[in-house]
Amino acid sequence: MRGLWAGLRGHLIVIGVLIGCAAAAAPAGAQPFPSRPITLVVPFAAGGPTDTLARILSERIAAELHTTVVVENVAGASGSIAGARVARATPDGTTITIGHWGTHVLNGAIFKLPYDVIADFEPVATIAMGTQLIVGRKSLEANNLKDMIAWLKANPGKATAGTAGAGTGAHVAGVFFKERTGTDFQFVPYRGAGPAMIDLVAGQIDIMFDQASNSLPQYKNGAIKARHMNFLCP
Repeated sequence: MRGLWAGLRGHLIVIGVLIGCAAAAAPAGAQPFPSRPITLVVPFAAGGPTDTLARILSERIAAELHTTVVVENVAGASGSIAGARVARATPDGTTITIGHWGTHVLNGAIFKLPYDVIADFEPVATIAMGTQLIVGRKSLEANNLKDMIAWLKANPGKATAGTAGAGTGAHVAGVFFKERTGTDFQFVPYRGAGPAMIDLVAGQIDIMFDQASNSLPQYKNGAIKARHMNFLCP
């Protein structure tokens, strides 16, 4: 696990746009691309970091291509429902998706999918990279990472950790955290980081492994507690 993390930590929240790879160059006389509005499929619920980035990206794509870009949230199964939706779409370049190493690497490694994460998609661009944080509800007794680890050890199996779904980067980060710190807690999978953050702010879950872009606004507003995770990486 340590070697896996060392190899992937720099790509934990790399976001990539992918397009059905069967799309071929348009023949002579064909309509110019795009011939219809573009659908950008987001594999998580609205309000999370992937969704936010997709909506920013959709505005730029629309402006550059002079077309309409519809953002469609297809959450569930750690992003694989959205993957299947795009893999089945007509390969004309007008149905695209946005994801990260969890949706387009990890899912293919641990789940039996109705599509091939390599053969059925073509990477277009790396959009962003960021930092992973461990964040806690505002009323959490621990005020720093050392105290948080001590609190988790004093309450084995009782704390709850929200994730964007089973098998996502946040879930793997949590498993790695448990392994490195010798703690034990329960994972609560959501249909995206947005819904998980809502419950964290409301105090319905104790901690969350999350992208900084999603957590920092809540942290700055004093709604949650946050700690950087890079201390765990060799």
